[in-house]
Amino acid sequence: MKPYSTCEIERNYAVAQPASILLVDDEQDIIKLMEIYFGNEGYRILKANDGMQALKLLETEVIDLIILDVMMPNMDGIEACMKIREQQKMPIIMLSAKSTDIDKITGLSIGADDYVTKPFNPLELVARAKSQLRRYHTFNDGRESREYEWVIDDLVINTDTHEVWVDEKAVHLTPREFAVLELLARHQGSVLSMEQIYRQVWKEEFMESNNTVMVHIRKLREKIEPDSKHPKFIQTVWGVGYKMIKPQ
Repeated sequence: MKPYSTCEIERNYAVAQPASILLVDDEQDIIKLMEIYFGNEGYRILKANDGMQALKLLETEVIDLIILDVMMPNMDGIEACMKIREQQKMPIIMLSAKSTDIDKITGLSIGADDYVTKPFNPLELVARAKSQLRRYHTFNDGRESREYEWVIDDLVINTDTHEVWVDEKAVHLTPREFAVLELLARHQGSVLSMEQIYRQVWKEEFMESNNTVMVHIRKLREKIEPDSKHPKFIQTVWGVGYKMIKPQ
């Protein structure tokens, strides 16, 4: 594949989307501690005080990883984890002051990917989160072992150089188009609503009458789809949103 020239890379540059981590705990000191350490690593941080708030956030936000405390008011971490697993597949790390084997087994058996006991070493928690994110992006989203490259059939997206190819031919995207495409690729197989896409890419509140996302999806399809009227990569889920295909 022929690389872009320097000016082409600059023209098509878009800010890579940082992974979003949802911190769920009713202890504000712990939330602040985690926010400092994960914020220093460049992650986008969202916070909730209980399971109900976490579920509400998941309706409008794109989340890559959840750190979920077990003991919380209104809805505890166990119930929240089970409800999240009914629809979502992102990694979940459970936090708990309980350290017995049965507590760990319970957490892992309901869908958690890891279990960390309090008090914890923040650096260890960050390392565990990074490990879960790598595993999630590598095995669940079809990402290849190359750190900055997504390969979806004959579509290649390089998030380091912000280059895109279809059938080994370079495709020129605007920064917003690239950001939308990268977001969909990062969540292959998952349906993202127009509100989720808009809030993540434009960083603004979404208005129901806003057709900005629809316009960008149409332009993306014209550039990357073999037949934009019968899209192969970006599929519409009527009444819900859009999703990127997941390689078989």
